[in-house]
Amino acid sequence: MNTRARTRRHWLAALLAVATALAISDSAAGDGRSVANAFGDTQVPAAAQRVVTLYQGATDSAVALGITPVGVVDSWLEKPMYRYLRDALSGVEHIGLETQPNLEKIAWLDPDLIVATRFRHERVRPLLEKIAPTVATDSVFDFKASLELMAEATGREPRARALLEDWDKRVTDFRRQIAEALGDAWPQKAAVVRFKSDHVRIYSTGFAGSILNELGFEQPTSVQDQGWGMKLTSEENIPVMNADVIFVLLEPDDPAIAENYRHWRSHPLWQRLDAVQRGRVYEVDPVDWIMGGGILAANAMLDDLYAHYGLEPSPGDTLANPATPTSAQTNPARACTGNSDAVDLSPTEAPAAC
Repeated sequence: MNTRARTRRHWLAALLAVATALAISDSAAGDGRSVANAFGDTQVPAAAQRVVTLYQGATDSAVALGITPVGVVDSWLEKPMYRYLRDALSGVEHIGLETQPNLEKIAWLDPDLIVATRFRHERVRPLLEKIAPTVATDSVFDFKASLELMAEATGREPRARALLEDWDKRVTDFRRQIAEALGDAWPQKAAVVRFKSDHVRIYSTGFAGSILNELGFEQPTSVQDQGWGMKLTSEENIPVMNADVIFVLLEPDDPAIAENYRHWRSHPLWQRLDAVQRGRVYEVDPVDWIMGGGILAANAMLDDLYAHYGLEPSPGDTLANPATPTSAQTNPARACTGNSDAVDLSPTEAPAAC
């Protein structure tokens, strides 16, 4: 612990020295425009070229807008980067964790724009702002806010509007199709459940929850007014998960989680759940459902829902023809090489529940 503290002091000292040299002058800042965000009103360049993204939703949004960042944080799963973004981000510099980005490395990348989130980065905001103009969203899961902020800060508002218009069309189409398909059985109550090695979590808010709500699903009665959701530590709490449909999030290649899932599914109370009896328990990709956090992941989640309900997906005109990425890497060599209860979220949980 002492070694870690000393190391942190050393790189912070180095960062301050570099940040001082890279601080933006008042005259240069005056050439841009002001962007309102969670950090206040930030003066950004008229055409930012070297963008650093500090959370997953910002990285997803950048790719959707045709931006190749000069620096990105590591993904939560499928490290170092989610598979659906790897082609677009091939060769991009990684700058550490979303919860602890390497500020010295960011400084050496010499960005002209940093996209952060107040939820994660309020404490390091002064240091980030010494490196480059920094804009932030309030949360990590609001994909529309992330897309709109990224677009405004980089002058890509038309592209963002087109993406959101396509999303709205797909939402309208899904709501129409599922209402016709299910009739009086619609709307359904949907439970988003994540199995861990020693417990289960059921979510009521966050990325997946907000999208399900927009699509017309309802929350299970048990998790209403429960904040982010609940932690279930005993099989006796299985009835809390009762819903018309259950979406199960499983981390890949984790034997302990798979075993815990098998254990809970073998319990008699699991067999009594409405979703189990009706054959509506679906295993879904946690990257698309809670980790990706952006417009591309949201559309992948919606694709899952079309498939699980046997509906014909509406692709969306803009997403069918994604923007050609514009390189923001002018000079990549410049980088330095028994009960149900509320629970505090781990860093990897926040994309789903903040």
